[in-house]
Amino acid sequence: MSQPLFKSDFSNFINMEKRFLGYTFSLLHVDHVALNHDWNFTNVISPYHRIYYISGGEGFIATGNKQTKLEAGYLYIIPNYTLCNLACYHFLSQYFLHFFEESATNLSLFEQHRNVIKIRANEIDILNFKRLLLINPGRGINRSDNPAVYEKNNLYKHYQEFNNDGSNAVYFETQGILLQMISRFLDTPLFKPNDSDPIPSKILIAVRYIQVNLKHNITVNQLASNVNLQKDYFSRLFYKYTGLRPLSYIQEKRIEHAQYLIATTGLAFNEISEKSGFKSVSYFTKIFKKVTSFSPDQYRRKQKVIY
Repeated sequence: MSQPLFKSDFSNFINMEKRFLGYTFSLLHVDHVALNHDWNFTNVISPYHRIYYISGGEGFIATGNKQTKLEAGYLYIIPNYTLCNLACYHFLSQYFLHFFEESATNLSLFEQHRNVIKIRANEIDILNFKRLLLINPGRGINRSDNPAVYEKNNLYKHYQEFNNDGSNAVYFETQGILLQMISRFLDTPLFKPNDSDPIPSKILIAVRYIQVNLKHNITVNQLASNVNLQKDYFSRLFYKYTGLRPLSYIQEKRIEHAQYLIATTGLAFNEISEKSGFKSVSYFTKIFKKVTSFSPDQYRRKQKVIY
């Protein structure tokens, strides 16, 4: 006779699943909306990923100097921490999906691909969106009219409780659908391996070390020493494969972590500053504004709901 599955066993099973897949994803919102010219947001930057399926009308996503048209019959993904502008001038019928990502290596699947990706939707994509809506009712942004839900930044925690309290069947089916939908974008040229110039393992080790030790003091000398490279050579190599100098990369990742904490917790800014590895709130505020164009308080207030 088989033994019952205790809570600790189930936790071990989930941890094994994370190690096997490398990534797990947590549903935040899913809904279908009809939008008009009121859907007009600038400098949107969120700690979660977005997937859109456009079923009618048109809109636009602008990232840097690139503008992507939202067209009926296409899927789009906006990776987390991608700064963009969103606009609709007339009408847009949109299915949207927001989700968080966890990685066994602390590196995002989209670490090197912070770009909007557009692909033609197929019948299964549409069925997957409709299935997610069916098995996860009430997960639209306007599920609650209670201002406390938004003003106290408990929105994300509330939806996370939804994920934890749901049945195992819904949890695993939701995970399966999320994986299917994400996989659709991984077959695009952007994700094709560059065998001619792969990222050296020493740079990957340094990047992982940064991600795990964000709240601690990290120096370039330390990073170079960890992988047995001379400091200047390490810095040049790091820049070649990440596009940033080591200290700039560390600052960017600390700000991303701070954005996540601002969006998902009600922590005071001094606590967020400390947990993100900054020595003072004033320096944290200065770097946060430099990276995001907003003060931490402006960013917290801006994280109202954007489809």
